[in-house]
Amino acid sequence: MSSSTQVGRLWGVGLGPGDPELVTVKAARLIGAADVVAYHSARHGRSIARALAEPYLRGDQVEEPLIYPVTTETTDHPGGYQGAIDEFYAECAARLAAHLDAGRDVVVLAEGDPFFYGSYMHMHKRLAHRYPTEVVPGVTSVSGAAAVLGRPLVERDEVLTVLPGTLPPDVLAERLAATDSAAVLKLGRTFDNVRAALDKAGRLDEAWYVERATTEGERVAPLAEVDPATVPYFSLALVPSPVNAQNPEVPAAEVERGTTRGEVVVVGLGPAGRPWLTPEAQDALASADDLVGYGPYLARVPANPRQRRHASDNRVEAERAAHALELAQAGSRVVVVSSGDPGVFAMASAVLEVASEPRFQDVPVRVLPGLTAAQAVASRVGAPLGHDFCVISLSDRLKPWEVIAERLAAAAKADLVLALYNPASRSRTWQVAAMRDLLLEHRAPETPVVVGRDVGGPEERVRVTTLGELDPAQVDMRCLLMIGSSTTRVVRRSDGDTVVFTPRRYPA
Repeated sequence: MSSSTQVGRLWGVGLGPGDPELVTVKAARLIGAADVVAYHSARHGRSIARALAEPYLRGDQVEEPLIYPVTTETTDHPGGYQGAIDEFYAECAARLAAHLDAGRDVVVLAEGDPFFYGSYMHMHKRLAHRYPTEVVPGVTSVSGAAAVLGRPLVERDEVLTVLPGTLPPDVLAERLAATDSAAVLKLGRTFDNVRAALDKAGRLDEAWYVERATTEGERVAPLAEVDPATVPYFSLALVPSPVNAQNPEVPAAEVERGTTRGEVVVVGLGPAGRPWLTPEAQDALASADDLVGYGPYLARVPANPRQRRHASDNRVEAERAAHALELAQAGSRVVVVSSGDPGVFAMASAVLEVASEPRFQDVPVRVLPGLTAAQAVASRVGAPLGHDFCVISLSDRLKPWEVIAERLAAAAKADLVLALYNPASRSRTWQVAAMRDLLLEHRAPETPVVVGRDVGGPEERVRVTTLGELDPAQVDMRCLLMIGSSTTRVVRRSDGDTVVFTPRRYPA
Protein backbone atom coordinates (compact mmCIF):
# COMPACT_ATOMS: atom_id res chain seq x y z
CA MET A 1 0.00 0.00 0.00
CA SER A 2 3.00 2.33 -0.33
CA SER A 3 1.91 5.78 -1.40
CA SER A 4 2.96 7.25 -4.74
CA THR A 5 3.72 10.52 -2.96
CA GLN A 6 7.00 11.27 -1.24
CA VAL A 7 5.57 10.65 2.23
CA GLY A 8 3.39 7.87 3.54
CA ARG A 9 -0.28 8.07 4.46
CA LEU A 10 -1.66 7.92 8.02
CA TRP A 11 -4.82 5.94 8.68
CA GLY A 12 -6.75 5.89 11.95
CA VAL A 13 -8.76 2.66 11.75
CA GLY A 14 -11.70 1.83 14.05
CA LEU A 15 -12.15 -1.86 14.88
CA GLY A 16 -15.55 -1.80 16.59
CA PRO A 17 -16.51 -2.88 20.12
CA GLY A 18 -15.00 -6.38 20.17
CA ASP A 19 -16.81 -8.77 17.84
CA PRO A 20 -14.31 -9.52 15.02
CA GLU A 21 -17.22 -9.59 12.56
CA LEU A 22 -17.94 -5.92 13.36
CA VAL A 23 -14.63 -4.84 11.81
CA THR A 24 -15.60 -3.02 8.61
CA VAL A 25 -14.60 -4.28 5.18
CA LYS A 26 -12.57 -1.11 4.64
CA ALA A 27 -10.75 -1.47 7.95
CA ALA A 28 -9.83 -5.08 7.16
CA ARG A 29 -8.53 -4.11 3.72
CA LEU A 30 -6.37 -1.26 5.05
CA ILE A 31 -4.92 -3.37 7.85
CA GLY A 32 -3.88 -6.05 5.38
CA ALA A 33 -2.30 -3.55 2.99
CA ALA A 34 -0.43 -1.31 5.46
CA ASP A 35 3.36 -1.12 5.64
CA VAL A 36 3.26 -0.35 9.36
CA VAL A 37 0.62 -1.29 11.95
CA ALA A 38 0.65 0.60 15.26
CA TYR A 39 -1.44 -0.07 18.36
CA HIS A 40 -1.59 1.04 21.99
CA SER A 41 -1.30 -1.23 24.99
CA ALA A 42 -0.61 -1.10 28.70
CA ARG A 43 2.75 -2.22 30.07
CA HIS A 44 1.72 -5.88 30.09
CA GLY A 45 2.04 -5.64 26.27
CA ARG A 46 -1.30 -7.26 25.43
CA SER A 47 -3.30 -5.18 22.96
CA ILE A 48 -7.03 -5.78 22.45
CA ALA A 49 -6.83 -3.74 19.24
CA ARG A 50 -4.09 -5.95 17.81
CA ALA A 51 -6.00 -9.09 18.79
CA LEU A 52 -9.02 -7.83 16.84
CA ALA A 53 -6.86 -6.97 13.83
CA GLU A 54 -4.77 -10.15 13.87
CA PRO A 55 -6.90 -12.06 11.30
CA TYR A 56 -6.14 -9.31 8.77
CA LEU A 57 -2.38 -8.91 9.34
CA ARG A 58 -0.06 -10.24 6.63
CA GLY A 59 2.68 -11.39 8.97
CA ASP A 60 5.51 -9.46 7.27
CA GLN A 61 4.45 -5.95 8.34
CA VAL A 62 6.32 -3.66 10.69
CA GLU A 63 4.52 -3.50 14.03
CA GLU A 64 4.81 -0.51 16.36
CA PRO A 65 3.47 -1.30 19.87
CA LEU A 66 2.80 2.02 21.61
CA ILE A 67 3.14 0.97 25.24
CA TYR A 68 1.89 3.43 27.84
CA PRO A 69 4.47 4.22 30.53
CA VAL A 70 1.61 4.64 33.02
CA THR A 71 -2.15 4.04 33.03
CA THR A 72 -3.65 5.09 36.35
CA GLU A 73 -0.49 4.61 38.40
CA THR A 74 1.58 7.31 40.05
CA THR A 75 4.78 8.42 38.31
CA ASP A 76 8.00 10.19 39.27
CA HIS A 77 7.95 12.18 36.01
CA PRO A 78 8.67 15.87 36.81
CA GLY A 79 5.47 16.82 34.97
CA GLY A 80 3.39 14.30 36.88
CA TYR A 81 0.95 11.94 35.19
CA GLN A 82 0.00 14.41 32.44
CA GLY A 83 3.62 15.22 31.76
CA ALA A 84 4.49 11.55 31.36
CA ILE A 85 1.56 10.96 29.01
CA ASP A 86 2.32 14.04 26.89
CA GLU A 87 5.93 12.97 26.53
CA PHE A 88 4.81 9.46 25.58
CA TYR A 89 2.47 10.75 22.85
CA ALA A 90 5.22 12.98 21.46
CA GLU A 91 7.65 10.05 21.30
CA CYS A 92 5.02 7.82 19.63
CA ALA A 93 4.26 10.52 17.06
CA ALA A 94 7.98 10.84 16.29
CA ARG A 95 8.27 7.08 15.75
CA LEU A 96 5.33 7.05 13.35
CA ALA A 97 6.56 10.20 11.60
CA ALA A 98 9.83 8.42 10.80
CA HIS A 99 7.88 5.76 8.89
CA LEU A 100 5.71 8.34 7.13
CA ASP A 101 8.78 10.38 6.11
CA ALA A 102 10.25 7.24 4.57
CA GLY A 103 7.13 6.79 2.43
CA ARG A 104 5.61 3.97 4.48
CA ASP A 105 1.82 3.97 5.04
CA VAL A 106 0.86 3.64 8.71
CA VAL A 107 -2.37 2.23 10.15
CA VAL A 108 -3.05 3.09 13.79
CA LEU A 109 -5.54 0.63 15.27
CA ALA A 110 -8.31 1.88 17.56
CA GLU A 111 -10.92 -0.09 19.48
CA GLY A 112 -14.42 1.21 18.81
CA ASP A 113 -14.22 4.46 16.83
CA PRO A 114 -10.92 6.38 16.54
CA PHE A 115 -12.53 9.71 17.48
CA PHE A 116 -14.72 8.37 20.30
CA TYR A 117 -12.56 8.51 23.45
CA GLY A 118 -9.89 6.76 21.35
CA SER A 119 -6.11 6.89 21.83
CA TYR A 120 -5.65 7.43 18.10
CA MET A 121 -6.79 11.05 18.37
CA HIS A 122 -3.52 11.97 20.14
CA MET A 123 -1.56 10.78 17.09
CA HIS A 124 -4.00 12.57 14.78
CA LYS A 125 -3.53 15.92 16.51
CA ARG A 126 0.25 15.63 16.20
CA LEU A 127 0.50 14.24 12.66
CA ALA A 128 -2.60 14.99 10.55
CA HIS A 129 -1.44 18.52 9.61
CA ARG A 130 1.85 17.13 8.31
CA TYR A 131 0.80 14.02 6.36
CA PRO A 132 -2.11 12.81 4.20
CA THR A 133 -4.52 11.37 6.74
CA GLU A 134 -7.82 9.50 6.71
CA VAL A 135 -9.94 8.21 9.60
CA VAL A 136 -12.02 5.05 9.17
CA PRO A 137 -14.94 5.08 11.62
CA GLY A 138 -15.85 2.05 13.69
CA VAL A 139 -18.86 0.86 15.67
CA THR A 140 -18.69 2.50 19.09
CA SER A 141 -18.95 0.69 22.40
CA VAL A 142 -22.18 2.61 23.04
CA SER A 143 -23.77 1.28 19.84
CA GLY A 144 -22.53 -2.22 20.62
CA ALA A 145 -23.92 -2.07 24.16
CA ALA A 146 -27.34 -0.86 22.96
CA ALA A 147 -27.45 -3.69 20.44
CA VAL A 148 -26.56 -6.28 23.07
CA LEU A 149 -29.10 -4.82 25.48
CA GLY A 150 -31.79 -4.85 22.79
CA ARG A 151 -33.00 -1.37 23.70
CA PRO A 152 -33.01 1.78 21.51
CA LEU A 153 -30.82 4.62 22.73
CA VAL A 154 -33.01 7.49 21.52
CA GLU A 155 -36.19 8.03 19.52
CA ARG A 156 -37.85 11.05 17.88
CA ASP A 157 -36.76 14.24 19.74
CA GLU A 158 -34.97 12.57 22.64
CA VAL A 159 -31.47 13.67 23.64
CA LEU A 160 -28.59 11.26 24.21
CA THR A 161 -25.76 12.37 26.51
CA VAL A 162 -22.42 10.56 26.58
CA LEU A 163 -20.45 11.07 29.79
CA PRO A 164 -17.09 9.88 31.16
CA GLY A 165 -17.39 8.22 34.56
CA THR A 166 -14.37 10.24 35.69
CA LEU A 167 -16.54 13.35 36.16
CA PRO A 168 -17.31 14.33 39.78
CA PRO A 169 -20.46 12.56 41.06
CA ASP A 170 -22.39 15.83 41.48
CA VAL A 171 -21.67 16.84 37.89
CA LEU A 172 -22.64 13.38 36.65
CA ALA A 173 -25.89 13.47 38.62
CA GLU A 174 -26.79 16.89 37.22
CA ARG A 175 -26.15 15.80 33.63
CA LEU A 176 -28.00 12.50 34.09
CA ALA A 177 -31.05 14.22 35.55
CA ALA A 178 -31.25 16.65 32.63
CA THR A 179 -31.11 14.19 29.70
CA ASP A 180 -33.45 11.62 28.17
CA SER A 181 -30.92 8.86 27.56
CA ALA A 182 -27.31 8.50 28.66
CA ALA A 183 -24.20 6.40 28.27
CA VAL A 184 -21.52 6.57 30.95
CA LEU A 185 -18.10 5.23 29.94
CA LYS A 186 -14.82 4.61 31.75
CA LEU A 187 -16.27 2.58 34.63
CA GLY A 188 -13.90 0.27 36.48
CA ARG A 189 -12.64 2.31 39.43
CA THR A 190 -15.33 4.96 38.88
CA PHE A 191 -18.26 2.53 39.23
CA ASP A 192 -19.21 3.50 42.80
CA ASN A 193 -19.32 7.19 41.87
CA VAL A 194 -21.37 6.51 38.75
CA ARG A 195 -23.85 4.40 40.69
CA ALA A 196 -24.18 7.10 43.33
CA ALA A 197 -24.75 9.73 40.62
CA LEU A 198 -27.46 7.62 38.97
CA ASP A 199 -29.13 7.15 42.33
CA LYS A 200 -28.99 10.88 43.10
CA ALA A 201 -30.42 11.68 39.66
CA GLY A 202 -33.29 9.25 40.22
CA ARG A 203 -32.15 7.12 37.24
CA LEU A 204 -30.67 4.07 38.97
CA ASP A 205 -33.67 1.82 38.33
CA GLU A 206 -33.49 2.66 34.60
CA ALA A 207 -29.77 2.01 34.26
CA TRP A 208 -28.21 -1.08 32.71
CA TYR A 209 -24.67 -2.37 32.98
CA VAL A 210 -22.99 -3.76 29.85
CA GLU A 211 -19.54 -5.34 29.97
CA ARG A 212 -17.39 -6.28 26.98
CA ALA A 213 -20.32 -5.84 24.58
CA THR A 214 -20.43 -8.12 21.50
CA THR A 215 -17.60 -10.36 22.77
CA GLU A 216 -17.79 -13.87 24.18
CA GLY A 217 -17.24 -12.39 27.64
CA GLU A 218 -20.13 -9.92 27.46
CA ARG A 219 -22.30 -9.41 30.54
CA VAL A 220 -25.58 -7.50 30.85
CA ALA A 221 -27.35 -6.76 34.13
CA PRO A 222 -29.41 -4.11 35.88
CA LEU A 223 -26.74 -1.73 37.14
CA ALA A 224 -28.16 -1.65 40.67
CA GLU A 225 -27.43 -5.40 41.02
CA VAL A 226 -23.77 -5.28 39.91
CA ASP A 227 -20.98 -5.95 42.42
CA PRO A 228 -18.45 -3.08 42.09
CA ALA A 229 -15.59 -5.50 42.67
CA THR A 230 -16.41 -7.30 39.39
CA VAL A 231 -16.43 -4.21 37.11
CA PRO A 232 -13.59 -3.92 34.55
CA TYR A 233 -12.62 -0.82 32.59
CA PHE A 234 -14.24 -2.19 29.43
CA SER A 235 -17.80 -1.68 30.60
CA LEU A 236 -20.35 1.08 30.53
CA ALA A 237 -23.67 2.21 31.97
CA LEU A 238 -26.68 2.82 29.74
CA VAL A 239 -29.90 4.66 30.49
CA PRO A 240 -31.91 3.77 27.37
CA SER A 241 -34.73 5.63 25.64
CA PRO A 242 -37.63 6.33 28.02
CA VAL A 243 -40.06 6.05 25.11
CA ASN A 244 -39.02 2.43 24.80
CA ALA A 245 -38.99 1.69 28.51
CA GLN A 246 -39.76 -1.91 29.31
CA ASN A 247 -43.43 -2.55 29.96
CA PRO A 248 -44.31 -3.24 33.59
CA GLU A 249 -45.09 -6.79 34.52
CA VAL A 250 -48.61 -7.83 33.61
CA PRO A 251 -50.65 -9.99 35.99
CA ALA A 252 -51.33 -13.48 34.66
CA ALA A 253 -55.05 -12.81 34.29
CA GLU A 254 -54.30 -9.88 31.97
CA VAL A 255 -51.89 -11.63 29.61
CA GLU A 256 -53.44 -11.69 26.18
CA ARG A 257 -53.83 -15.22 24.83
CA GLY A 258 -51.71 -15.61 21.72
CA THR A 259 -52.41 -17.59 18.62
CA THR A 260 -50.10 -20.36 19.84
CA ARG A 261 -50.71 -22.49 22.92
CA GLY A 262 -48.85 -21.40 26.03
CA GLU A 263 -46.13 -23.55 27.52
CA VAL A 264 -43.39 -23.54 30.14
CA VAL A 265 -39.82 -24.32 29.09
CA VAL A 266 -37.30 -24.80 31.89
CA VAL A 267 -33.90 -23.74 30.57
CA GLY A 268 -30.41 -24.38 31.90
CA LEU A 269 -28.13 -21.36 31.43
CA GLY A 270 -24.97 -23.28 32.23
CA PRO A 271 -22.53 -22.12 34.90
CA ALA A 272 -21.79 -18.63 33.50
CA GLY A 273 -22.21 -16.58 30.34
CA ARG A 274 -23.31 -17.09 26.75
CA PRO A 275 -20.41 -19.39 25.72
CA TRP A 276 -21.82 -22.01 28.11
CA LEU A 277 -25.37 -21.73 26.72
CA THR A 278 -26.63 -24.34 24.23
CA PRO A 279 -28.17 -23.23 20.90
CA GLU A 280 -31.41 -24.97 21.92
CA ALA A 281 -31.56 -22.89 25.11
CA GLN A 282 -30.75 -19.70 23.19
CA ASP A 283 -33.64 -20.37 20.82
CA ALA A 284 -36.07 -20.92 23.69
CA LEU A 285 -34.96 -17.69 25.38
CA ALA A 286 -35.33 -15.73 22.15
CA SER A 287 -38.83 -17.11 21.51
CA ALA A 288 -40.23 -16.46 24.98
CA ASP A 289 -42.90 -13.91 25.89
CA ASP A 290 -42.12 -14.07 29.62
CA LEU A 291 -38.92 -14.90 31.51
CA VAL A 292 -39.19 -16.15 35.09
CA GLY A 293 -36.37 -16.83 37.51
CA TYR A 294 -34.13 -15.98 40.44
CA GLY A 295 -32.97 -12.37 39.97
CA PRO A 296 -29.20 -12.89 39.44
CA TYR A 297 -29.81 -15.72 36.97
CA LEU A 298 -32.41 -13.70 35.09
CA ALA A 299 -29.92 -10.83 34.85
CA ARG A 300 -27.64 -13.08 32.79
CA VAL A 301 -30.21 -13.11 29.97
CA PRO A 302 -29.86 -10.07 27.66
CA ALA A 303 -32.85 -7.76 27.98
CA ASN A 304 -35.43 -7.69 25.20
CA PRO A 305 -38.12 -4.97 25.37
CA ARG A 306 -40.60 -7.38 23.79
CA GLN A 307 -40.36 -9.69 26.77
CA ARG A 308 -41.63 -9.39 30.34
CA ARG A 309 -39.22 -10.37 33.12
CA HIS A 310 -40.38 -11.72 36.49
CA ALA A 311 -37.52 -11.84 39.00
CA SER A 312 -37.92 -13.32 42.48
CA ASP A 313 -35.96 -14.44 45.53
CA ASN A 314 -34.07 -17.73 45.60
CA ARG A 315 -36.29 -19.30 48.26
CA VAL A 316 -39.67 -19.18 46.52
CA GLU A 317 -39.32 -22.01 44.00
CA ALA A 318 -42.93 -23.23 44.32
CA GLU A 319 -44.40 -19.72 43.98
CA ARG A 320 -42.12 -19.04 40.99
CA ALA A 321 -43.22 -22.27 39.33
CA ALA A 322 -46.91 -21.52 39.90
CA HIS A 323 -46.49 -18.03 38.45
CA ALA A 324 -44.86 -19.44 35.32
CA LEU A 325 -47.60 -22.03 34.89
CA GLU A 326 -50.33 -19.41 35.33
CA LEU A 327 -48.73 -17.23 32.64
CA ALA A 328 -48.56 -20.21 30.28
CA GLN A 329 -52.14 -21.15 31.10
CA ALA A 330 -53.16 -17.72 29.87
CA GLY A 331 -51.38 -18.31 26.55
CA SER A 332 -47.85 -17.03 27.14
CA ARG A 333 -44.65 -18.76 26.07
CA VAL A 334 -42.74 -18.84 29.35
CA VAL A 335 -39.11 -19.68 30.04
CA VAL A 336 -38.04 -20.48 33.59
CA VAL A 337 -34.28 -20.02 33.91
CA SER A 338 -31.88 -22.00 36.07
CA SER A 339 -28.15 -21.87 36.50
CA GLY A 340 -26.29 -24.95 35.32
CA ASP A 341 -28.69 -27.76 34.39
CA PRO A 342 -32.31 -27.19 35.48
CA GLY A 343 -32.68 -30.83 36.48
CA VAL A 344 -29.74 -30.78 38.92
CA PHE A 345 -30.69 -29.13 42.23
CA ALA A 346 -32.63 -26.52 40.26
CA MET A 347 -36.01 -25.44 38.93
CA ALA A 348 -37.10 -28.39 36.76
CA SER A 349 -38.26 -30.51 39.68
CA ALA A 350 -40.04 -27.55 41.31
CA VAL A 351 -41.92 -26.74 38.09
CA LEU A 352 -42.86 -30.36 37.45
CA GLU A 353 -44.00 -30.81 41.05
CA VAL A 354 -46.37 -27.84 40.85
CA ALA A 355 -47.40 -28.78 37.29
CA SER A 356 -48.62 -32.15 38.63
CA GLU A 357 -51.39 -30.37 40.53
CA PRO A 358 -54.83 -30.82 38.88
CA ARG A 359 -55.15 -27.12 38.02
CA PHE A 360 -52.05 -27.23 35.79
CA GLN A 361 -52.42 -30.66 34.20
CA ASP A 362 -53.12 -29.11 30.77
CA VAL A 363 -50.01 -26.87 30.68
CA PRO A 364 -47.19 -28.26 28.51
CA VAL A 365 -43.81 -28.34 30.27
CA ARG A 366 -40.45 -28.97 28.61
CA VAL A 367 -36.98 -29.18 30.18
CA LEU A 368 -33.88 -28.16 28.22
CA PRO A 369 -30.53 -29.32 29.62
CA GLY A 370 -27.55 -27.13 30.45
CA LEU A 371 -23.92 -27.63 31.38
CA THR A 372 -23.67 -28.41 35.08
CA ALA A 373 -21.32 -26.76 37.54
CA ALA A 374 -19.75 -30.18 38.11
CA GLN A 375 -18.95 -30.51 34.40
CA ALA A 376 -17.53 -26.98 34.30
CA VAL A 377 -15.25 -27.45 37.30
CA ALA A 378 -14.12 -30.88 36.10
CA SER A 379 -13.17 -29.48 32.70
CA ARG A 380 -10.86 -26.91 34.27
CA VAL A 381 -8.64 -29.54 35.87
CA GLY A 382 -8.99 -32.51 33.53
CA ALA A 383 -11.30 -35.48 34.12
CA PRO A 384 -11.94 -36.15 37.82
CA LEU A 385 -15.37 -37.55 36.86
CA GLY A 386 -13.85 -40.14 34.53
CA HIS A 387 -15.25 -43.04 36.55
CA ASP A 388 -18.36 -43.57 38.71
CA PHE A 389 -19.29 -40.54 40.77
CA CYS A 390 -21.98 -39.25 43.09
CA VAL A 391 -23.58 -35.78 43.27
CA ILE A 392 -24.72 -34.52 46.68
CA SER A 393 -25.90 -31.15 47.95
CA LEU A 394 -24.60 -30.15 51.38
CA SER A 395 -27.52 -27.78 51.93
CA ASP A 396 -29.72 -28.90 54.81
CA ARG A 397 -32.45 -26.37 54.01
CA LEU A 398 -34.65 -28.98 52.32
CA LYS A 399 -33.34 -32.20 53.92
CA PRO A 400 -31.92 -33.05 57.38
CA TRP A 401 -28.17 -33.09 57.89
CA GLU A 402 -28.45 -36.65 59.19
CA VAL A 403 -29.61 -37.76 55.73
CA ILE A 404 -26.72 -35.89 54.10
CA ALA A 405 -24.22 -37.50 56.46
CA GLU A 406 -25.59 -41.00 55.75
CA ARG A 407 -25.30 -40.43 52.00
CA LEU A 408 -21.77 -39.04 52.29
CA ALA A 409 -20.71 -42.07 54.31
CA ALA A 410 -22.33 -44.48 51.84
CA ALA A 411 -20.67 -42.79 48.83
CA ALA A 412 -17.32 -42.76 50.62
CA LYS A 413 -17.57 -46.46 51.47
CA ALA A 414 -18.45 -47.17 47.81
CA ASP A 415 -15.27 -45.36 46.73
CA LEU A 416 -17.16 -42.94 44.48
CA VAL A 417 -15.84 -39.55 43.42
CA LEU A 418 -18.08 -36.93 45.04
CA ALA A 419 -19.28 -33.70 43.45
CA LEU A 420 -20.61 -31.54 46.28
CA TYR A 421 -23.00 -28.68 45.55
CA ASN A 422 -24.08 -25.86 47.90
CA PRO A 423 -21.22 -26.47 50.32
CA ALA A 424 -21.66 -23.34 52.43
CA SER A 425 -23.55 -20.05 52.74
CA ARG A 426 -23.69 -17.08 55.09
CA SER A 427 -25.91 -19.03 57.46
CA ARG A 428 -24.31 -22.47 56.90
CA THR A 429 -20.66 -22.38 57.91
CA TRP A 430 -19.95 -25.72 59.61
CA GLN A 431 -21.00 -28.32 57.02
CA VAL A 432 -17.75 -28.34 55.04
CA ALA A 433 -15.67 -29.17 58.09
CA ALA A 434 -18.20 -31.83 59.15
CA MET A 435 -18.12 -33.36 55.66
CA ARG A 436 -14.32 -33.39 55.63
CA ASP A 437 -14.09 -35.09 59.02
CA LEU A 438 -16.69 -37.67 58.05
CA LEU A 439 -14.96 -38.53 54.77
CA LEU A 440 -11.57 -38.81 56.50
CA GLU A 441 -13.01 -41.82 58.30
CA HIS A 442 -13.13 -43.58 54.91
CA ARG A 443 -10.59 -41.77 52.69
CA ALA A 444 -6.86 -41.07 53.04
CA PRO A 445 -5.80 -37.50 53.90
CA GLU A 446 -3.94 -37.41 50.54
CA THR A 447 -7.20 -37.84 48.58
CA PRO A 448 -7.30 -35.14 45.86
CA VAL A 449 -9.84 -32.35 46.27
CA VAL A 450 -10.78 -29.77 43.63
CA VAL A 451 -12.31 -26.46 44.76
CA GLY A 452 -13.92 -24.56 41.88
CA ARG A 453 -15.36 -21.09 42.40
CA ASP A 454 -17.36 -19.04 39.86
CA VAL A 455 -16.09 -21.15 36.95
CA GLY A 456 -16.71 -19.26 33.72
CA GLY A 457 -17.34 -16.03 35.60
CA PRO A 458 -15.18 -12.99 36.31
CA GLU A 459 -14.02 -14.33 39.70
CA GLU A 460 -13.12 -17.83 38.53
CA ARG A 461 -10.67 -19.65 40.74
CA VAL A 462 -9.87 -23.37 40.73
CA ARG A 463 -7.56 -24.96 43.31
CA VAL A 464 -6.32 -28.51 43.79
CA THR A 465 -5.66 -29.55 47.37
CA THR A 466 -6.11 -32.67 49.51
CA LEU A 467 -8.84 -33.83 51.85
CA GLY A 468 -6.53 -33.46 54.84
CA GLU A 469 -5.56 -29.90 53.92
CA LEU A 470 -9.02 -28.67 52.84
CA ASP A 471 -9.67 -25.34 54.54
CA PRO A 472 -13.41 -24.77 55.10
CA ALA A 473 -12.79 -21.02 55.39
CA GLN A 474 -11.88 -20.95 51.68
CA VAL A 475 -15.27 -22.40 50.62
CA ASP A 476 -18.50 -20.46 50.08
CA MET A 477 -21.85 -20.84 48.27
CA ARG A 478 -20.29 -20.09 44.87
CA CYS A 479 -17.95 -23.04 45.15
CA LEU A 480 -18.29 -26.63 44.03
CA LEU A 481 -16.13 -29.33 45.64
CA MET A 482 -14.90 -32.55 44.08
CA ILE A 483 -13.54 -35.25 46.37
CA GLY A 484 -11.53 -37.89 44.55
CA SER A 485 -11.78 -41.65 44.95
CA SER A 486 -8.92 -43.99 45.83
CA THR A 487 -7.91 -44.09 42.13
CA THR A 488 -8.08 -40.36 41.36
CA ARG A 489 -4.67 -39.03 40.34
CA VAL A 490 -3.01 -35.63 40.33
CA VAL A 491 -0.26 -35.25 37.70
CA ARG A 492 1.99 -32.28 37.01
CA ARG A 493 2.74 -32.17 33.29
CA SER A 494 5.94 -30.97 31.61
CA ASP A 495 4.27 -27.67 30.64
CA GLY A 496 3.66 -26.92 34.32
CA ASP A 497 -0.09 -27.60 34.28
CA THR A 498 -1.61 -29.78 36.99
CA VAL A 499 -4.27 -32.22 35.82
CA VAL A 500 -6.64 -34.34 37.88
CA PHE A 501 -8.26 -37.46 36.47
CA THR A 502 -9.93 -40.67 37.58
CA PRO A 503 -8.98 -43.63 35.36
CA ARG A 504 -11.85 -45.48 33.71
CA ARG A 505 -10.35 -48.83 34.69
CA TYR A 506 -10.93 -49.84 38.33
CA PRO A 507 -8.51 -52.27 40.06
CA ALA A 508 -9.84 -55.81 40.26
